[in-house]
Amino acid sequence: MTASEGTMSPPKPKNRLVGIDAARGLALIGLMAVHLYPSAVGDTSDPTLAWTLFGGDSAALFALLAGVGLALSSGGRTQHRGRQMNADRVGVAVRAVMIGIVALAIAAIMPADPPAYGILLYYSAFFLLAIPFLHFGIGTLFLSAAAFAVVSPILIQQLYPVLPGSSLYNHTLVTLFTEPAGVASELLITGSYPALSFMPFILVGLGLGRLNLRSTRIQAIIAGAGAALAVLANLASSLLLHAVGGYEALLETPDMTRDSLDEALMFGPSILPDTSGWWLAIATPHSGATLAIASSLGMALLVLALFLLIGAKAGRWLAPLAAMGAMTLTLYSAHLLALAPEVHYDEPTAWFVVHLVVAATFAWIWRRSVGQGPLELIVTRAVRGARLVVIEGTPDTAPTTTTNGTARGTPDGITREPRNGPSST
Repeated sequence: MTASEGTMSPPKPKNRLVGIDAARGLALIGLMAVHLYPSAVGDTSDPTLAWTLFGGDSAALFALLAGVGLALSSGGRTQHRGRQMNADRVGVAVRAVMIGIVALAIAAIMPADPPAYGILLYYSAFFLLAIPFLHFGIGTLFLSAAAFAVVSPILIQQLYPVLPGSSLYNHTLVTLFTEPAGVASELLITGSYPALSFMPFILVGLGLGRLNLRSTRIQAIIAGAGAALAVLANLASSLLLHAVGGYEALLETPDMTRDSLDEALMFGPSILPDTSGWWLAIATPHSGATLAIASSLGMALLVLALFLLIGAKAGRWLAPLAAMGAMTLTLYSAHLLALAPEVHYDEPTAWFVVHLVVAATFAWIWRRSVGQGPLELIVTRAVRGARLVVIEGTPDTAPTTTTNGTARGTPDGITREPRNGPSST
């Protein structure tokens, strides 16, 4: 929170890591492409370019950046303690509720069979699950991420047949109260973006946010680690499936044909089947298997590191993308609402260009003239008020100033704009 936010004056971009915003902007573009384009070319089983480039990995990048945002807003390298950390926890809970409200409002407008599965309500679950991990150290966060990556696919595979479901893909306020068990099951385990399998991205992001992300050395290490993780995960999957016998074992499962198996390996099964443990060996994005999580995490790390490296040397070239990335909650919500009329199916390329140009233009103009996006500003003020209640006992509307001139209540004593958007969505 900053004094500039209190007067709604434009933020100071120099205090932000432009690479993070730019990476978030790319993730937004990826989700737009996946929503607007079909996953396969015509009646074939060949993936479209949009699916090849962004399928599954855009959501993973969003989640990773959400974790980074949580770390930066709770002290970054100088991790908050005591009352400030308690305020951070309350702030994350309020953010989760606010994003959930936005998600439910959008779902009420979308058709019953939606053209896209919104991720915002799942983000509420991500944030709530992240609260107990905010005070953990880097090593513990990375180990916890690894544990989630190993255990969550097994839980999803085994619990899916016995857990209740809900009647709608996009959960509404009605289903939240009439089918609470089904909604909770889908948000945590069986839905399109199950929180358990996305927690590795959140936790690794939290760990990264505790590092010096302005260091070229750290950026290079992240890039190398990401590339190695993606390559090794896909190599391990290929070996398990084609050298050790996993592919043939999956062919022998009930009702499986070579075509249906190839399609599942290309686009991912809707849920990890419990017919064979070999399903855990696939690396298809969005499948939720351990190697799939590792592969998408590796790609997300690589993209983040590359944008951090570029941002440090040529940040001005990333400005349009960063403007989008700084208000992804607003732009993503508007994108979903624009899909509701379902007029985009026949001309996906034309509509993709429309969505992209409108989003980029709005973000650029609003960012330069006002600052935070409309929804980001509302969420930030709610979070700020909740944090100040914990820190100072009164829901003030602007941070007070300490004797040394720094703003009290900011994450690390530096006046800057909080990291928001679906990275914080």
